[in-house]
Amino acid sequence: MDHVLEDESTLTDRYQTTVPDTIRRGLCLNKRYKVHYKIMSDGTVVLSRVESREESDRALAGFLHLLAYDIKAGPQAVRALGKTQRERTRALV
Repeated sequence: MDHVLEDESTLTDRYQTTVPDTIRRGLCLNKRYKVHYKIMSDGTVVLSRVESREESDRALAGFLHLLAYDIKAGPQAVRALGKTQRERTRALV
C-alpha cells in the first residue's frame, strides 16, 4: 500500500472511542457498520471493515440507499401495499 493513513483517538472511561474521520473515510465506514480488530504478534493492530451481505451486492446496496433517500425526501408518499400488490410480491419472492 503506497499511501498510509494515520490518526489517533482517545479511550473514554468506558473504553469507547470514536473512529477518526480520516479512518472512517479511508475504510468507507458508515453508521452501524462493523469493524474487525486483529492484533499482530508485534503488537500492531489492524482495523478493517466487516463486509455485510448487503454490501457485497453493490446493486442492492445502491438501490436500498436510493430507496432510503426517497423515503426521507418524501415520507408522505410512503403507504402500505394493497392486497393485490402484497399477493403479487409474495408470488415473486
